[in-house]
Amino acid sequence: MTSPTSTELKEHEWTRPLLQCVAGLLVFETLTGSANYLLPFSVPNQVMVLLHTIGGLVLIAPFAWYQWRHWQLYRSLRVSHIALTGYFAMAATLLLLISGIVLTVQAVFGTRISRGWDVVHLLATVALLAATLPHLLSLTRRAKVAGETGAALRAAVRSFGWRSAVIAIVPFVLVPALAMMYKPLSMVNALPTDYSYVYGKERPFAPSLARTASGGAYDERSLSGSAACGTAGCHDRIYGEWAVSAHRYSAMDAAFQKVQSVMAEQNGAESTRYCGGCHDPISLFSGTKNVLVKDLTNIAGIKEGVSCVSCHAIKETDVKGNAAYVMTQPGRYMYELADTVGAPRFVRDFLIRSYPRYHVASLQHKLFKSPEFCAACHKQFIDKEINKVGWVQLQNQFDNWRKSRWNHPGDAAKTIECRECHMPLQDTDDPANGDDLDYNRTPSDGKHRSHRFLGANQWMPVVLKLDGAEEHAKLTEQWLRGEIAVPEIAPKWRSGVAVPLAVIAPDEAKPGDALNIQAVLTNNKVGHDFPTGPLDIIQAWVEISVTDQAGNIIFREGQRDSTNFIAPGSFMLKAEPVDENGNLIDRHNLWEMVGVRYRRSIFPGFSDKEEFRFICPSIALTKPTDVMIRNPGDTTSPLNRSAAVRVPRARVTELRVTARLMYRKSDQFLLNFLFGPKSGLTARVTVMSEDHKTIKVLGGG
Repeated sequence: MTSPTSTELKEHEWTRPLLQCVAGLLVFETLTGSANYLLPFSVPNQVMVLLHTIGGLVLIAPFAWYQWRHWQLYRSLRVSHIALTGYFAMAATLLLLISGIVLTVQAVFGTRISRGWDVVHLLATVALLAATLPHLLSLTRRAKVAGETGAALRAAVRSFGWRSAVIAIVPFVLVPALAMMYKPLSMVNALPTDYSYVYGKERPFAPSLARTASGGAYDERSLSGSAACGTAGCHDRIYGEWAVSAHRYSAMDAAFQKVQSVMAEQNGAESTRYCGGCHDPISLFSGTKNVLVKDLTNIAGIKEGVSCVSCHAIKETDVKGNAAYVMTQPGRYMYELADTVGAPRFVRDFLIRSYPRYHVASLQHKLFKSPEFCAACHKQFIDKEINKVGWVQLQNQFDNWRKSRWNHPGDAAKTIECRECHMPLQDTDDPANGDDLDYNRTPSDGKHRSHRFLGANQWMPVVLKLDGAEEHAKLTEQWLRGEIAVPEIAPKWRSGVAVPLAVIAPDEAKPGDALNIQAVLTNNKVGHDFPTGPLDIIQAWVEISVTDQAGNIIFREGQRDSTNFIAPGSFMLKAEPVDENGNLIDRHNLWEMVGVRYRRSIFPGFSDKEEFRFICPSIALTKPTDVMIRNPGDTTSPLNRSAAVRVPRARVTELRVTARLMYRKSDQFLLNFLFGPKSGLTARVTVMSEDHKTIKVLGGG
């Protein structure tokens, strides 16, 4: 038996099914991989991601066997450009398989694929093409010049070409088939047939300034589903932070729901759309805030408020406020909205991790890093559409900040923006860690921004009994006191108490002296007015108490009585809005507001003070029973003569002054109006700062 000639050997190699299988799979992997990078996000492209992964795993065994055998067969030949390109192609394919395995393992068992390995996988593909094409072209050219003796070889090459092409193309038949088998949730992007266009069809969500990119409605499911961000194992910590935040319970807020129902009753259900853009966007854009809708908030809205998607899908904002933003409706991955477990959830999680480009591109934007993004909701006004009279500015944190000492346009090293305070960096392994757009961060700094959005509501999470409410309330109180450090902005932020209180009083006094004590408040660390928000219901006030050396009360102001009302006449930072008849707006009925008769808050870096006057006593009297008495030690005042008949105790030798800055999110009158005095509901009170002073009474003892 004679040995096969070189031509016969080459002819046999071209016709080997193993080579054709490997070549066909490599072509299929190259085409599907390229589609993942070049084609727009779609269900067919997601199917190709799955087939690409499966095809890569299937390729491992036949490639390993073929490559080993091929190397054994040709390793003794002299080195040529054909051999070198072959070796280079083999190395590139090995790198492709290794990087593909790593990426698959990361997508299955991790929270994200590695950017580095993804780049390696892409470059290895380019390297494979750069080596394989000249390798095959050289071989086919050699077969063409072989003359009559190479006829069989040329036929073998042609056979290799079309057989490999068939193997590469056949799997593509599965793409439309599998894509058609997938049944996505059918979105109902339409407003109800009975929807009231009271402000015109071109402004379906007015009087809110919120708009959709389509101009029409969005199915409530397309903006909800925040829990999936946590259950997927990717953003579980961020989800946990958000789940107890004010953004999450913005629609669930018991006071919001009651005020909304009163507004609908008095001003029409359509007017509540004014609130919906910021508090309840899911319900707003699905058309729930409409006549004949009982609660005006759908299930998704009340569960999620400002959901993950409804914040991250905003693509444009305007600093006018009143929810002046444009909401998009991002496409969703396969099974992303399906409330299922098992294989569908596995496919969902795998696709988001292995094919993250659309996920990132559609939900992450530079806009989030600007105060202008926050301004869309954290700036508010009412106009004639609401109050029937005209334009009135309400809360306005954005312009407070913009005009304050914290804003230095063009100088990030001096400027402190909204997110830097309210979303301080947290150590994390979350896929969203790192940021190369902040001047003091890197793409791999191992940190994410907190989604607790700590502010001033230390009360509602506990009322709603949210998971982690007590911890969140405790953190909020620490935030109010200025006890939470933010290391990344420490060089440009103030240290210490957020709003310190200082007592100014004389060191000494004589019995009978008219004492003048001052409580000075300074907005030290707050990035906007203090207090801020709806100042018709928020209360920040000074509670002051003066006692003698034995603890007997000499003077006090700002205490709460047994029904949680603050003593009349107390020094308070607040606003008193009025309606067109001059009546006080005290039920958060802002739809009737036309102006304010009183407003007092402290601009960033500024101070305010209140003076307290009383007569220095010589003898301590019995403890008064009426907390409303401003000066039980003053026996000359007509207001206090009847209350000044006290049994003497001892001579006064010193006066001890204690002043505290108190804060609560809602006044008691509003809560009693909304829920009834028998509900027992009262807002949590935080002592933000305090100071003490001792005055020596001369001649005492």
